[in-house]
Amino acid sequence: MLFPFDNTYARLPDAFFARVDPVPVGAPQWIALNRDLADELGIDPDALDSREGLAALSGNRVPEGAEPIAMAYSGHQFGGFSPQLGDGRAVLLGEVVGRDGVRRDIQLKGSGPTPFSRRGDGRSALGPVLREYLVSEAMAALGVPTTRALAAVWSGDTVQREEPEPGGVFTRVARSHLRIGTAEFFASRGETEHLRALVDYVVDRHYPEATGSANPALALLEGVMERQARLVAQWLGLGFIHGVMNTDNMSLSGETIDYGPCAFLDHYDRTKKFSFIDSRGRYAYGNQPAIAQWNLVRLAEALLPLLAEAEGGDQEKAAARAESALERFPDLFETARAEIFGAKLGIESGGDEDWRLAESLLEPMSDQQADFTLVFRRLTDLADCDEDAVGNAVGNAVGNAPSDHFVDLFSSPEPVVEWLEAWRARLDSEAVDPATAASRMRRANPVFIPRNHRVEEVIQAGRQGDFEPFHRLRRILERPFDEQPEFAEYERPPLPHEVVQATFCGT
Repeated sequence: MLFPFDNTYARLPDAFFARVDPVPVGAPQWIALNRDLADELGIDPDALDSREGLAALSGNRVPEGAEPIAMAYSGHQFGGFSPQLGDGRAVLLGEVVGRDGVRRDIQLKGSGPTPFSRRGDGRSALGPVLREYLVSEAMAALGVPTTRALAAVWSGDTVQREEPEPGGVFTRVARSHLRIGTAEFFASRGETEHLRALVDYVVDRHYPEATGSANPALALLEGVMERQARLVAQWLGLGFIHGVMNTDNMSLSGETIDYGPCAFLDHYDRTKKFSFIDSRGRYAYGNQPAIAQWNLVRLAEALLPLLAEAEGGDQEKAAARAESALERFPDLFETARAEIFGAKLGIESGGDEDWRLAESLLEPMSDQQADFTLVFRRLTDLADCDEDAVGNAVGNAVGNAPSDHFVDLFSSPEPVVEWLEAWRARLDSEAVDPATAASRMRRANPVFIPRNHRVEEVIQAGRQGDFEPFHRLRRILERPFDEQPEFAEYERPPLPHEVVQATFCGT
């Protein structure tokens, strides 16, 4: 067997999915196979890197032990409820239990139409395959809970979007593909027994500490909320914009899922959005915490029948219990954000005062359009410098002398000079060795991110059959916190003509 499948979701009632095989493609070719991830999953990389493995991960052959299904779910999309969505261009092959004991799904994206395709072709263009591979693996290397990329395949077929494009198939690995929209699917149909089966399944798979709880639906809501609060704080700490935070794109396991029109900030702007379809900026960078809470309210609404059962059928008491739980979200998020931005400043405790210190840096960054990633990484270089070195860097920048330091990123550096003094005073108050602070910052502030213009270069080259830029960027992003002088050009923000103005989901 290529895959040591141990499937559980396919044992649930048929209402949870549609059984459907992937549709073969014309002439598949490997683009990338993640051999390290395969090994983590307990899959022999050499066996997978074969003609049989290529057939399995292109959809041309159903591997032994697989039970292919398209999952059912609904969701709120840009605030409006769609009662039936589901996997319209994806097929879950099955589950494996990795060497770490964690159960994960293996899913093909772009594998052909399903009963949920809504008149779509069920295929993926090559661009979204390359984007999701690069960004999801980069997020994993950055320490963010995320789905993973096992393989990318060039299908050999053409898909029709605004214009004909080469097609691809992406193999996604996830702790599960269960979403808030999965709960909404059954709640909207009044199918309480199926909703109960879903909650029991999710608790058993993702929140085993809540097994046996007197109110499993409430335990699930609280668990999802806690993970999502920290996840969104991690996104903000990296300048990441998900782009399409619909409830069907919010995982119950707490992983980042569905890298469609995602992007990273160049210069800091809390109102920034890239997604072409997000015309009103609903999912802009700074809106993501509030949207996460909005989505969690939708989860609570979906779980209300089960919450009420635990309260003896009292709907009002159940709603009050859910509201009380959800009121914790801002504190959970703000605590995580303070910790994350505290680490970016070299501070171990990361309390409210440290978030305010970070905010006072973000303001001139926004006003002067300073690059988010570079500002924090160059600040790292000052953490273990003596006062004279910092003073020289400031003096050079203020005097318009050449400088390759933090302050050089600001067109008017005067506002950050006072901030630097406050920052150094805060570090001194912790009585932490400067080298320790710098080491902490180097683990929190990446050198390399999947910059939008670099991802776009990869996509354009891939459309011409050139995957060398993809592999080069993939290798760089495997070590995002390491200095890689030979790839220094990948650190810099885009030039004006390189700026990516909009990203697309690919459907």
